[in-house]
Amino acid sequence: MYKATTQQIQVTVEPSFLEPESAPDDSRYFWAYTIEIANLGDAVVQLRSRHWRITDANGRTEEVRGAGVVGEQPVLKPGETFSYTSGCPLTTNSGIMVGSYEMEGENGDLFSIDIPAFSLDLPDQRKTVN
Repeated sequence: MYKATTQQIQVTVEPSFLEPESAPDDSRYFWAYTIEIANLGDAVVQLRSRHWRITDANGRTEEVRGAGVVGEQPVLKPGETFSYTSGCPLTTNSGIMVGSYEMEGENGDLFSIDIPAFSLDLPDQRKTVN
């Protein structure tokens, strides 16, 4: 599990390799990752957008930006959490993801929170974050 806390918003990530969705002979590997966003502060916040940087084992990097997560822009009151699961396909057997969420406070101010870097590794490989 990987964790980061920025401005009293904690992001926890747990990746897992999905063997049934993968075809190593065709250079197709697929991971799911479950993210929990917890509002540890005392103000209401809303997740507005996401930014991902995904790097495969060959060093090829792809950037993904978009509104919300899994079609939602959740509002988190103090003490609330929001969890979702998404996926990432790669053509290599490992990679790294890192990113950020843009959040909006009650006063309308936007701020960025970190999504911790996490590794996408096969179950029998040692997990590393470069």
